Amino acid sequence: MFFDGIGHVPTGPICHSDRGIQYAIGDCRQLLDAWKMAASMSRKGDGLDNAPMESFFGSLKTGLVHRTRFRSRRDAKAALFEDIAIFCKRKRRHSSIGYRTPEQARIDMAAAMAA
Repeated sequence: MFFDGIGHVPTGPICHSDRGIQYAIGDCRQLLDAWKMAASMSRKGDGLDNAPMESFFGSLKTGLVHRTRFRSRRDAKAALFEDIAIFCKRKRRHSSIGYRTPEQARIDMAAAMAA
């Protein structure tokens, strides 16, 4: 579970990133504040803190972004939606959740909680 470093759990969207300077400077922070997003960065010396998100973005870049030349921003957004909402959540099996899809893992978890 993500904490903001002072014990608060954000209730809105979270922007996951590495510790790159571009994510820590004022312009980025102002955008996050304007969009009411919490920033989530790896803590110094903790390479595993954001490992799941960095793995996800690495797979996304390798499997889609670096292999595709998009004609427009609209095409890029549609392709990203298709890859994330359809392929990653409903079709791609993940070893970390027993080679199930995230959708199936969510259904199984809801059923177990209801039992």
